[in-house]
Amino acid sequence: MPLALLALTISAFAIGTTEFVIVGLIPTIAQQLGVSVPSAGLLVSIYAIGVAIGAPVLTALTGRVPRKALLIGLMVLFTLGNLMAWQSPNYHTLVMARLLTGLAHGVFFSIGATIATSLVPKEKAASAIALMFGGLTVALVTGVPLGTFIGQHFGWRETFLAVSMIGVIAIIASAMLVPNNIKNKPAARIAEQLKVLMNPRLLLIYAVTALGYGGVFTTFTYLAPMMQEQAGFSAGMVSWILLAYGISVAIGNIWGGKLADRHGAVKALTIIFTALALILLVFQFTSGFGIPALITVMVMGIFAFANVPGLQVYVVQKAEEVTPNAVDVASGLNIAAFNIGIALGSVIGGQVVSTLGLVQTPWIGAVIVLGALLLIRLSGHLDKKGKPALA
Repeated sequence: MPLALLALTISAFAIGTTEFVIVGLIPTIAQQLGVSVPSAGLLVSIYAIGVAIGAPVLTALTGRVPRKALLIGLMVLFTLGNLMAWQSPNYHTLVMARLLTGLAHGVFFSIGATIATSLVPKEKAASAIALMFGGLTVALVTGVPLGTFIGQHFGWRETFLAVSMIGVIAIIASAMLVPNNIKNKPAARIAEQLKVLMNPRLLLIYAVTALGYGGVFTTFTYLAPMMQEQAGFSAGMVSWILLAYGISVAIGNIWGGKLADRHGAVKALTIIFTALALILLVFQFTSGFGIPALITVMVMGIFAFANVPGLQVYVVQKAEEVTPNAVDVASGLNIAAFNIGIALGSVIGGQVVSTLGLVQTPWIGAVIVLGALLLIRLSGHLDKKGKPALA
């Protein structure tokens, strides 16, 4: 594998850390900025909205920009956004910083796979993409708990300063290691993206993606305050809990991919969503007890992100059938659907916390995941019937 992939992996690690570290910092930010926990939770939604906008729209608008220049520019924007968060004097400035970094995230992962595959022979393309996305997994396992630790002991602003330093390393690595002669592939026009969005079968899968992730993030967004206030763990223990959760996610991601390869996307997603809904319901009853809550969270981590490989494979397979000239667009829009789900989940979770309390988020999340389960079964039924659209 060429060293240029290392630059992409470092960038993915920095981006993954800044996206998810906010979950461990919500209680600290709420306290230090004098805002409510649901308001702090909205910082997850704002970032996800930036990703959802950046992935399809900004990728299309930057189609003619040289790939290396765009890659470096995105990491500069990302670093500036984190420096802005570091210097945020108030909540509103932090919101703007999160939106800015989210926009950079969306474009980076839209072009990152293309750059990664252009660096290696065709038979190594999947391995190259896996290596780049491995940066996200490493971020969940190490970056998020370490960033939470920094935020709890030195202040949440210092977490964003640390992430911006990783951004600087990514910029240097990209400048030194990424070749200048990466060819631009024709960018999909917004009109082509709208054509994908008008296809009922793809819309159905995007709805599955949004609900499947939305249900998880209804609870996951507020995991730190739940483990402190409900389960009775100290703030310092949250970093270790997030570390264990990240390891579970890494295991689940690999297992989910193998499950989809072995049984097909629909059956794999049926198994995963069924288990996830049940685990969230169990968490409803174990969240008030330390060790049972911890065990439930670890099991939840295995299933929470196990749906990613199956959903991505399924949307590509369906796009090859219904919109064969816009498969990349369909795949990119599924990334946007993931982040729409994250945004909706954290907003719904915030409303639940405000009106019903922290303890009610798991069963609400389970209901949302059940919606994803029903839709994936419907999509599988349509596949068997060979219907081109919902009717």
